[in-house]
Amino acid sequence: MPKLKTKSGAKKRFKITGTGKVKYTQSGKRHGMIKRSNKTIREHRGMTVLFKTDGDNIKKYFLPNG
Repeated sequence: MPKLKTKSGAKKRFKITGTGKVKYTQSGKRHGMIKRSNKTIREHRGMTVLFKTDGDNIKKYFLPNG
């Protein structure tokens, strides 16, 4: 069997925590801030944890060595 490679797009977008959860940065913070409310900008700050089933799929298909 060949080695499984990590998808290079996924390694830029996701991080795996020590307990095995998948963290991601929220979208909507790159440009066009003037249209968004201050509440939205505040809520999209930092990283959040994916739902368990979504995180399991990310780890299985995109981050096999993560």
